[in-house]
Amino acid sequence: MLLLLAITAPIALAFGFGGAMASRSRIPPISWFGKGYTSIVRGVPDIAFFLFFVIALDQGIEWLRHKAKCPDWDEPIRQGSDFVVCTAAKLPLSNAPQWVHEVYGFSLAVLTFSIVFGAFVANVLYGAMRAVPRAQMETAEAYGMTRRQSFWRILVPQMWVYALPGLSNVWMILVKATPLLFLLGVEDIVYWARELGGTKGAVFDYPHPDWRLYYFLALLVFYLGLTGISEVTLKRLNTRLSHGQATSAGEELRKGAA
Repeated sequence: MLLLLAITAPIALAFGFGGAMASRSRIPPISWFGKGYTSIVRGVPDIAFFLFFVIALDQGIEWLRHKAKCPDWDEPIRQGSDFVVCTAAKLPLSNAPQWVHEVYGFSLAVLTFSIVFGAFVANVLYGAMRAVPRAQMETAEAYGMTRRQSFWRILVPQMWVYALPGLSNVWMILVKATPLLFLLGVEDIVYWARELGGTKGAVFDYPHPDWRLYYFLALLVFYLGLTGISEVTLKRLNTRLSHGQATSAGEELRKGAA
């Protein structure tokens, strides 16, 4: 779970930054794509997106491999509710080591989480970019900066203080959403809490009664501790970014120093 957070968070931030930049674009198709990505993904329930997107992506990859590796295949791929491709097109291959299957499933999970939460990040960053005072950009233009220079040197450094409260919420939601890994076939801590706490697992029996309540209680404490640490860290980061900024938090810091 922690590995998922460590990998997904920066990738989702990159997706979100790209989505926000696309939404601000003056080229209509790019702007439509950015706003469409943000609106559609945010409007679909997470659980429905996870179940649909992973299946569609997995079958899409296998379909492309099937067309490339088995051009002489004469049977239909769709056979009722079954999706049938040649053995060489399967991904991962049936004879691949177990770790390959686990890495493949984890990669799909990371991509899915990044796309979903990247849409929320894009919405936050888009609003933060619009919150930077227009006078800042006009001053940069008056000093002869190009649009690119104004964006990277003025807008981007200042937008983070406006974006951090929203990004904090997205981070908390991402932490709480990690148990959805179970739906994607990834064995996370919730899976192991249920597996080890029961009297019978998928492989063998355990010599203890049903301890799942205690395992899930430990998970509750773990998640509360993780969110508590996150809140303290994000609060300190917000204080650091607010120094010298024309925001309510920056004004409070100035009054406190005076």
